[in-house]
This record gives sequence, C-alpha cells and structure tokens, in this order.
Amino acid sequence: MRRIDGAQRYGLAVPETTTELPGVSELLATAVAAVGGTERPGQLAMAEAVARAIRTGDHLAVQAGTGTGKSLAYLVPALRHAVEREATVVVSTATIALQRQLVDRDLPRLEKALAKPLGRKPTFAILKGRRNYLCLNKLDSGMQDEPDDAALFDPFQVSALGREITRLREWVSDTETGDRDELVPGVTEHAWRQVSVTARECLGAARCPVGTDCFAEKARGEAGRADLVVTNHALLAIDALQGFQVLPEHDLVIVDEAHDLVDRVTSVATAELTSSSVAAAARRAGRVVDQEIADRLLEAGDGFTLILEDLPAGRLDTLPVALSGTLSVVRDAARACLDGLGPERPADVDVATARKLAQSQLEEVHDTAVRLLGAFDADDAHKRDVVWRTGDSGLGPPRPPALRVAPLGVAGLLRERLFAQHTTVLTSATLTLGGTFDSMARSWGLPPEQQGPSEKTAGTATDKAPDGPRWTALDVGSPFDHARSGILYLARHLPPPGRDGLPPAYLDELAELMTAAGGRTLGLFSSMRAAKQATEALRSRSDVPILCQGDDSTALLVRKFAEDEATCLFGTLSLWQGVDVPGPSLSLVVVDRIPFPRPDDPLASARQRAVEARGGNGFLSVAATHAALLLAQGTGRLLRSTNDRGVVAILDPRLATARYGAFLRASLPAYWTTSDTEVVRAALRRLAAAN
Repeated sequence: MRRIDGAQRYGLAVPETTTELPGVSELLATAVAAVGGTERPGQLAMAEAVARAIRTGDHLAVQAGTGTGKSLAYLVPALRHAVEREATVVVSTATIALQRQLVDRDLPRLEKALAKPLGRKPTFAILKGRRNYLCLNKLDSGMQDEPDDAALFDPFQVSALGREITRLREWVSDTETGDRDELVPGVTEHAWRQVSVTARECLGAARCPVGTDCFAEKARGEAGRADLVVTNHALLAIDALQGFQVLPEHDLVIVDEAHDLVDRVTSVATAELTSSSVAAAARRAGRVVDQEIADRLLEAGDGFTLILEDLPAGRLDTLPVALSGTLSVVRDAARACLDGLGPERPADVDVATARKLAQSQLEEVHDTAVRLLGAFDADDAHKRDVVWRTGDSGLGPPRPPALRVAPLGVAGLLRERLFAQHTTVLTSATLTLGGTFDSMARSWGLPPEQQGPSEKTAGTATDKAPDGPRWTALDVGSPFDHARSGILYLARHLPPPGRDGLPPAYLDELAELMTAAGGRTLGLFSSMRAAKQATEALRSRSDVPILCQGDDSTALLVRKFAEDEATCLFGTLSLWQGVDVPGPSLSLVVVDRIPFPRPDDPLASARQRAVEARGGNGFLSVAATHAALLLAQGTGRLLRSTNDRGVVAILDPRLATARYGAFLRASLPAYWTTSDTEVVRAALRRLAAAN
C-alpha cells in the first residue's frame, strides 16, 4: 500500500480522466460555495484521493478530523462517478444522526449545486433493512408474533400493545414510506414486530397479495434508480455476508464512521438461542405441521431451558455434555419441523404467510443450534466462533438467559465479501491507533500499513497484491490546532483505579476541576455504576447542576447540557461517541479510567486469547486497541469548532506511567500535555472568566 502524508498531503494533483464533466476540485469548489463554506486543504486532498481510488480501484482509508468537511469530500467525487458512469454508489453510516445529516442536509444541497456542472440533477435515496418498514401483508393477515413472556400475564402490557397496534393501523393511511423512523412518537419493539417482517420472513413481492404497494419494495425500487444510496453498516453487512442481494448493484462503497464497521458487522453475524425463541418457533410450526412434530420441538425447548438456567454466565471454553445433548435434540426437532412443512402451496396466501413465518423461525433455531455445536471443534488458534451464556447486566429489569455465538473476527469476511467485490473508501475521524492505520487495517482484513507499494499496476478492485487487497492510507489532519486549543491533563499523582468504585481522590480531583471550569464538564465514565457514583457524590458537595445519563433520554440531556453553560453531564459509552456540543458549554472532558474491555467480556477475552495462541500480543491487539479507539473518540468531544478551547483530563494515572501508555497517547490528538494540576485549573478558570 502507499501512504500519503506530510507536505505531499496537501499537494496532491490527481489527473482526471478525459471527460466532459468538470474535475473534482472544480466541483468541490462549487459545492462548498453553495453550502456557504470555505475551502479547506484537507477536504480537497481527501476529495482528490477518493477520485483516484475510484479511477484505480485501490481501496482507500482516510482519517479526517472533525471540521474537515469529509462528507462533501467523498460525496462530490462519488456523485461525479455515478453520473459519469451511470453507476450506483453506496454510502454506509453507523449512526442515524449521520444518515439524517446526509439525506436531510448535505445531499439536497449538492443535488441543486451540482445539477448544472454535471449536466443533470444527481439523485439519491435512503435504504434500510426490511424490518424498518411496515409490512402491509402482516398487518392485514393478523399473523402477529408471539407475546413476550412478561405480557402473557400482564393485562396492562397487553392493553398498551393493543393501543400501539391501533396507532400503527391508523398511521398506514398517513405514511408514504412506512419507515419506522417517521413515526413520532414511536412504538415499542414488541409492537413494531407485529407489523414488520425480516427478509427471511417476507413472501416476496411476486407472491405477496399487496406486493405492489409494499413499502420496503418501493424503497428498494427508489434505491435501484438512484445515483447514490445511503444505508447503514448493518444492511451493508447483511448484503455482503448473508448470500442474498439487498442493495442495488454498485461498484463503489464509501464507509463513513468506519471505526464502527467491525463491531456492526460482528453484531449482524452474532446469533442467539433462547428458550422463548425455541418455543415461538414450535408454536409457529404447530400452525402448519402435524402437532406431534411441533410438540417435539416444544419439548426440546423445555429441556434446553433447564440446562440453560443451570449454566453459569460467561464464556464457554468447552461444550458441556448436557448442553451438547440438548442442543442436538433442538437441532433435530427443528429439522423435523422444517421437513414437515412440505412443498409450498402458493395458492392460499394465508397458509403461505404462516408457512413462511414458521420456516424463518425454524431455520434460525436450527442453524443457530448447528453453529453452537460446531463452535468447539477447533483449538484456540483456529476457532471461528466464541460462545457464551448471557447474565443479568444489572441495568433495567432482569432478562432471561441466552446462549450467544459470535465470530472471533470478521476480517476474512470483509476481505472476501467487501473488498474483493467493490472499490471501498473507509473514513472516520479516528482510524490511526498508536500512530498508524495497522490496527484498523488488520481488523478489516487489509494488509499492514508498513507494506511497500505493489509493483503491479493499479487495476480493478479484484486485482490483489500477493498478501491482500491493495489500499492507500491518507491522514488529512484536522483544521483544529490541538496544541494551541486543548490541554491533555494526565493526573499522574492519583492512585490507580480500583474495583470498588471511584477512589475518593478521583472525586476530589473531579470536583476541583469542575469548579475551576464553572461547570461546562462532560464526564465520560467506564461504567454506569461509576457515573452514578460521581453524580450522587458531587451533587451533595457542589452547587453545579449535574445531569446523569438515564435521568432522561440521552438526546434531551445533551440538549439541556448544551443550553446551560454551568451544567455538567455524566454518562457512559454512548456519550463517548455521540456528543457534539461546540461552544462555551463544554470546556472540560473528564475520563475516569482507561476504557479497557471488562476482563469477563466474552468476546474480547476470546479474541485476546486467540491472538496469543497464534503467537501475538493479545493485550495490545485487542484490549489496548479497544481502549485507544474509545479514548480517541471520547477526547474528540472537546473540540467541535475552530473557536473551541478546553481541557481533556484523564484521571487514570496509567496513561502516563504504564508501558502501553505511549501507544494510547499516540492515538490521541496532539494536545499540549501536562501533569501539573495547578496549571490546568488556572487555564480552566481563565476560560470560564472569558465566557
């Protein structure tokens, strides 16, 4: 691969193909002017690099800091390519917020701005998974899902569900899209399941009696006609991994928020077996197969329930004999039900619908049981999956136990199903961990950054260098001067974090920093327990208003935090990546401890052990990389505009003292760094006075 940085970064001159269309730099200037922005060197460098990737077929990873304007930098060359080649481009995001930004703000403005220079108005569409659209056939047929266990004996839940379904029936006459996100206020997941289907449950437009009016098919049709389709990582993963086409034919994929790609693909590739899922499949089967055959699955589910309840929570390194036996019985009983379905009889729509719903649930139970049984066949170095029994998280009401199976890695899947099929651009504000792209590249299935350039002439996306797909890395930097705008405070003098909550010294330090900042503090904690402990302790000793995640919806809490400069907001994981509060309301970000994965995290611990079994450093490859990514995302909350100033305070002294601290610090922006608490407090007081 080739890396582009340094002085070369902003001096890129990528020759354009011979075409009547204007070049990318000219189109970008037009787009920036149309949105009232200013031209940024990093944005131009990124746009030209994306154009080059499109032309050569080499994949591209671009780190673009907050404020770079990366969405325009990839949308402009993508739309140019789509119009020039009459091709479709797919843009995938991890969050609804970015999806809405693209569809509601960026693309409508580009549509108008680029219509004249491109010779026609470029078109775009949004496409989500089928489960996000209301299914008219399911609504009309009354084929409702089985109720949750709790609802069986709770008349209040039953009546609440009925009211929600009534709302959905009324909404049908008002909605043009059937998109769940357009229903305000929303409904519970249980209610939505009654009126939606997965791709496996769908009859198909040709066989469905209301197929011509299907909301999901209309969305797919619009996507098939669009130049650019905005989707999410989950649907991208389903399209790539599950063997049936969901997205329209496309030759270019742009993955924004690419730091989240592996986790989202892993989530899609994770399966779960529960007592209720087996029982629901048996009840569905009982409607379309001989009751005796369905009863066998129901009995198998009862046996699975007994074994599952006796299993301790946590990762399973070996398959207990009793569990192996009951899983085999579940597998065989589900297989018998599938065989009992017999051939399809499309003439009767109600029967066909019931059969399809039963088949989907039975296949899921059968395939998951097969996967669970096969997960223990290899040694640690060659295992493909990890299995664990879930336990009570301690958050919210207790949930029944489940048996889950997840892939140890998705690099091979991405390499074969994404990079081998499409030219791919991956971008985020956080891609270099420890100062290089290596960690992210490894998780995606790309060769290491240190590899020299391939001697082979760059060609299509399916041409590969001997050791993997060809790709280029580009860091366009950030418009922020981190060394002048921010201070990284390493609280070297504090004790290491313990297991029994926040040490008193941490609470004292946090209180003094908050007071110096005059509020204006975002507290990022490694657990909800720590966030609540800090909230309770500091509310009793400070007049500063403190909001805590869980007190209200996260969106409302963030809005209140942004509106009142004296307010503090404490929370956990979603705040590490989801807060965008520019201006004087945020001048201090506090991190209580390095966010390593929990030692009992089944997936992280299994991945770490697999790396060690292959002779690698499991801690650095898994735990430190996980922590580096979250730290980079969390500290990125501080500077959200070029006028922002403030302090990032890390209370965990290991960032300054441990051997791995250098790796973690190299993953953060180049803030001016100090361990002098008086210097930091004085700086915060000056900022508070200035505001």
